[in-house]
Amino acid sequence: MCLAIPGRVIRISGDGLERQALVRFGDVERVVNLCLTPEAATDDYVIVHVGCAIRVLDQEEAQRALSLLHELASMERGHALS
Repeated sequence: MCLAIPGRVIRISGDGLERQALVRFGDVERVVNLCLTPEAATDDYVIVHVGCAIRVLDQEEAQRALSLLHELASMERGHALS
């Protein structure tokens, strides 16, 4: 199973296939390729899979996805303790 994670675009650089963004995932920042999402802009939320942004999300959709991921993580931690 693969997991694509939403993050917020902090900064963009480059053009075309070399266009990249610094994306924040909670406390972690990673450089992500934007060639598949040329419409992405600073402060947008993007879904990232294997180092590439594959979709731009609106803030409400991103927050919903992040809430679900936090809920799953909490469930997993609770299950590991039992």
